[in-house]
Amino acid sequence: MVDNAVTTPDDGRDETPNERYDRNWNELMQEFRVLQTGTQIMAGFLLTLPFQQRFTELGPFDHVLYLCLVILAVVITLLALAPVMLHRLLFQERAKAQLVHAASVILIVCLVAASLLFVGIVLFVFDFVVSPTAGLWAGGAVAVVAVLLWAFGPKVLRAARDRAAKNA
Repeated sequence: MVDNAVTTPDDGRDETPNERYDRNWNELMQEFRVLQTGTQIMAGFLLTLPFQQRFTELGPFDHVLYLCLVILAVVITLLALAPVMLHRLLFQERAKAQLVHAASVILIVCLVAASLLFVGIVLFVFDFVVSPTAGLWAGGAVAVVAVLLWAFGPKVLRAARDRAAKNA
């Protein structure tokens, strides 16, 4: 699979392919930093819960949901670290193009998984604090927002780009 953002040479930038890969790598690393901050905050929140007095009041569903959320947070964190690990293991092996492509795919997987994590956390908190029904509604609302962002966000930005190009 070819990543057009990486290979399109006619975007007005005067850079070599290696400079383009370096720029794309740096941009990906910045995006991973944003992702890691949010995910680490959520993982930290989840890891403190068993030490709270009311944790023993969780029902079987909430226990299972909690453990799934912990696993998901850990998997996202490990995936988010994977590009750095790959870079270190492939350092100076002229694999930047492959690293950029792999990191881009991993980032998308992490972002989808993080969306699921946030839906699950909202479901978990509302289920425990308010009611199971409120948990389903709140988690569903977050899921709808996530789907709308994923499905329509790019379309809106592409349409704005195309309008700007047409008016230029």
